[in-house]
Amino acid sequence: MQNEDGVNVDLYVPRKCSWTNRLISAKEHASVQVNVANVDPVTGLATGDSTTFCLGGYIRFKSEGDMALTELVRKSDEQTE
Repeated sequence: MQNEDGVNVDLYVPRKCSWTNRLISAKEHASVQVNVANVDPVTGLATGDSTTFCLGGYIRFKSEGDMALTELVRKSDEQTE
């Protein structure tokens, strides 16, 4: 929820898995949040910005976390070009 100034005033904002769009509960300790650095295509150096991906414990438990993160980064890279 936001106040009149547009500032977020909620105590807890639930996250969603970037791969399955499932809600990640506050008590799920198997989930991870990964920041992937954005790279300048000309120089190959990090720009200082990053893209955040959340993966739920369900995906990690099924041993699909690596594949999911790779596909999310690939899709994100295609959208920015």
